[in-house]
Amino acid sequence: MTVTIDYYFTLISPFAYLGHDVLLEIAEKRGAGIRYYPVNLGAVFSKTGGLPLPQRHPARQAYRWLELQRWREVRERPLNLRPAHFPTDPTLADCTAIVLAQSGGRVADFAHRAFRACWELDRDIADEHVISGILDDLGEYKGNILASARSEEVRSIYADHARQASEAGAFGSPVYVLNGEVFWGQDRLDLLDQALASGRAPYRPL
Repeated sequence: MTVTIDYYFTLISPFAYLGHDVLLEIAEKRGAGIRYYPVNLGAVFSKTGGLPLPQRHPARQAYRWLELQRWREVRERPLNLRPAHFPTDPTLADCTAIVLAQSGGRVADFAHRAFRACWELDRDIADEHVISGILDDLGEYKGNILASARSEEVRSIYADHARQASEAGAFGSPVYVLNGEVFWGQDRLDLLDQALASGRAPYRPL
């Protein structure tokens, strides 16, 4: 029986960007599947008590800068700490990922390229032309996908993902859930890998 990782993320998250390719490598190595749940992070915060970045205490904002620099070095990724288009609205990109996930499209590859567009290439993932170009590069038929990404049906799914995330115990991006056990942050990927390797029973809150 194939084990499955539930992956809660938004494509505007630098930490999800830093962990994305590592997650894919772990899943392939351990024979695990991935269910993709792009989420509106603001909606997740409102349900779980989180704060948008500008509203956080200066000490928390400063620590975020340190972590981004540390993990950029560890992951050996060309992360731009001050991208030209951040913050920006990730809704179109996130909803495009939902459409690809539901249709069996190349959602992992799309996410990889959308992350790079923002955090390496200084492109605006709120721009339809940027998303369209990524779909072109992947050989995905962009017309139907973009129309679906804008549909009320997919926007409703996007909103529901925030509810599902909070019910699963996810409160940020990225969060990986394995057999109900929450792993928050790409810096917990080693622990996720160990849990997959051992096949141990999931830990539960006390």
